[in-house]
Amino acid sequence: MTEVLLRTVRRVGTSGAPADVRIVDGRVTEIAPAGALDASGPDTDVVESAGAWLGPGLVDHHVHFDQWALVRRRVDVSGCDSAESTAALLAEVGRTGVADRVLVGHGYRDGMWPRPARRALLDEAAPRLPAVVISADLHAVWCNALALAHFSTIVGRPLVTGVDGVLREQDAFDVTGALSAVPDDVLDGYVADAVEAASARGVTRIVDLEMRFGLDRWRRRVHAGTDGLRVSSGVYPAELDDVIDRGLRTGDVLDGTRGLVTMGPFKVITDGSLGTRTAAVTEAYRELGGHGVLTWPLDEVVPMVRRAVDAGLVPAIHAIGDRANTLALDVFEAVGSRGTIEHAQLLADEDFGRFAALGVAASVQPEHAMDDRDIADRYWADRTDRTFAFASLERAGARLLLGSDAPVAPLDPWVSMAAAVGRDRDGREPWHPAERLSALTAWRGSTDGRVQVAVGDVADLVLVESDPLGTADAAQLRETRVLATAIAGRFTYRDV
Repeated sequence: MTEVLLRTVRRVGTSGAPADVRIVDGRVTEIAPAGALDASGPDTDVVESAGAWLGPGLVDHHVHFDQWALVRRRVDVSGCDSAESTAALLAEVGRTGVADRVLVGHGYRDGMWPRPARRALLDEAAPRLPAVVISADLHAVWCNALALAHFSTIVGRPLVTGVDGVLREQDAFDVTGALSAVPDDVLDGYVADAVEAASARGVTRIVDLEMRFGLDRWRRRVHAGTDGLRVSSGVYPAELDDVIDRGLRTGDVLDGTRGLVTMGPFKVITDGSLGTRTAAVTEAYRELGGHGVLTWPLDEVVPMVRRAVDAGLVPAIHAIGDRANTLALDVFEAVGSRGTIEHAQLLADEDFGRFAALGVAASVQPEHAMDDRDIADRYWADRTDRTFAFASLERAGARLLLGSDAPVAPLDPWVSMAAAVGRDRDGREPWHPAERLSALTAWRGSTDGRVQVAVGDVADLVLVESDPLGTADAAQLRETRVLATAIAGRFTYRDV
């Protein structure tokens, strides 16, 4: 028997009266007033919590974990405000030496740049080395001529972009996939570091929507000792047949992972992104014109999703523009399945109520609203009242799940919660404050749906210095200090 005794904790979602909490063999077995419980034996791990706040472990409902692990080792260009400053930063890094054969930057946001990205800038910045800059939203990559030639060979077809050197959507995904093809031991090492970082922010479970099917990679990692997260690993259309042939259903536990790795949802991407201006919209983009990219027509996506559902997989449909969200809801209605719409950034007025009616959850990333507010105000200026409209979704009865879409935003639930409840950042006024969520809703959306820890729960827990439901200041919520994180009573992070 393994036992942990947490002394003098205050439970999130209660009156805050100090309590002792006993955990035996991975479950909460007793909760009593502070001082009422004693250790059962000399091997009990007694944690003096000094009034810290205890809650259910945090969940990031949408991540691309391999990409998050890789991005942490790439050149961060997110602070650059022009194509020229981005190229200058890449040139500076190139002069100091690059360990890999390709110079890779990440995080550019060109929606507000005074001049567009141009291939010639990267040709000049890295004249002897393939150079690639990945957009913050992962839907575009900006390349120099050497990179275009290099990745055309790897992908097996010409990658032609004209003078701008920018690849979008599937071409961009293919290049990003090629960049991710690092040796297993190297990538696993990066992932191990990223798992530790996530645990230090209170995360106990992720929904991993990496484009390359990850179940077997995660089994290898757990076997090697990277066991700080529960992982629900999704699958995309290209590998659907393999998953069906293996008889895997959403929620199935993968053998050899000690219950940590499960089969995740079936992910379908129906449109592009706001940042790349490829999200499928009903009304044309202001200034640009055009209606974005619709990846699948309804008559193709419905039978594909139905096949996945019949095989026991729960759909997770990426939809950002209002046209794509209408299509995604039409798919759920046609198939008769529950599931999630990932992002749900721009919605038609008549579609808010359809989420609850169809039993479809909105898996949203509140920090994206802070990153993209200026881009939305520019290109969707006539429709921002229904953009990132989280409170409207909640009022319409939708269930909200919060996540990061890491590496698009940091894998940090406190950042997501702060953006959801404050709709502000960096001292700016709140953006569409009527769409702010309550702290309770943000908290529930950042866990497995529980608000408080109760007897009988699996002891996936987070211990924090302050009450997340009593912190009114979003800036303070972003900086919440995590004291400990546990999975089934086993500490994956501890600073107490």
